[in-house]
This record gives sequence, structure tokens and C-alpha cells, in this order.
Amino acid sequence: MKRQLSALLLLSSILGLTSPHASAQSEIFLCDDGRGGKEYKNTGTTKGCKRIDLPGITTIPGLPRKPASAVTTTSARPASSVSSPADFPKVDSNTQKSRDNDRRQILLDEMRNEEQKLAALRRDFNNGEPERRGDERNYAKYQDRVVTMKDELGRTEKNIDALKREIGNLK
Repeated sequence: MKRQLSALLLLSSILGLTSPHASAQSEIFLCDDGRGGKEYKNTGTTKGCKRIDLPGITTIPGLPRKPASAVTTTSARPASSVSSPADFPKVDSNTQKSRDNDRRQILLDEMRNEEQKLAALRRDFNNGEPERRGDERNYAKYQDRVVTMKDELGRTEKNIDALKREIGNLK
């Protein structure tokens, strides 16, 4: 019952918002579709429809906005003037360097794995003519595998490019 009421409220709010001449007094009808199912409609012209009364929709106004002159963006300020809250945890420089080195090592390991994967994919791809397998008697299966291999090659190359950019952005 709660689920139907929720669906009904949602439907009534959608109908109220999408109708160009919507009013709070829109009529909603609950109709039997003849197979035991129920449908909600905004007209009761079909046989088996009953008008239902819904509670009014309550709206709560939002908080007032700040004037545009009071809004500042961090990109407009120089990096030196951006400060952290006083209770924000601080990390000493040695710990940060250690974390940066760990991050660099993780990215390098990931790149090495992706490069190995790329080399294996290129070897298997064989310049667009990979070896046919025994289960590929149908040529369409073979072509599907070639397309999949080509897509995987492209994804792996993009991953390597993204990792190189990420490593290049490190301090």
C-alpha cells in the first residue's frame, strides 16, 4: 500500500510538473487494465477507472543564495593564499616525500604491467592477422575476436598514455 501511494505521489508530481496548465487540483484516476494490473491515469474515460483524492504537495523553499559578489572561486586566488582549516591534519615533508615515492612506484609498476600486456597483445594480434583457433571454424567468430583484440590494444595504449601523463604530473 505504501509503495502504491509513493508511486501515486510521484506520478501526481510528475504530471503536475510536466503539464503546461498544471494545477494543484489535477485529477488522478486508478484504472484496472483488465488483466488484474493497475494503472494511474490523468483521465477517467476508460471503463474501470476510479478518481482518487491525493493530499496536496508540500514545497519547502531553499536557502537564500549569496550574492554573486560574495562568491569567490579558488582558481581566482593565487595558490599561496589558499589555506587549510586550522584543524586540518598536517603531514611533515618526509612523510609526504615517502608517499609521493610510493605513488610513483605504484604508477611505474602499473605502467610496466600495461606495457607487458601491450607487447603480448601485439604479438597475439600479429599485425591484424592473428592465428585462427580451432573453435573459430566460422569466419565471423574469428572476425569478432580480431575486433575485440583491436579494441583491447587501443584501451591498453590509452592506459599507458594516461599513466605516463600521471607520472609526468608528479613533483
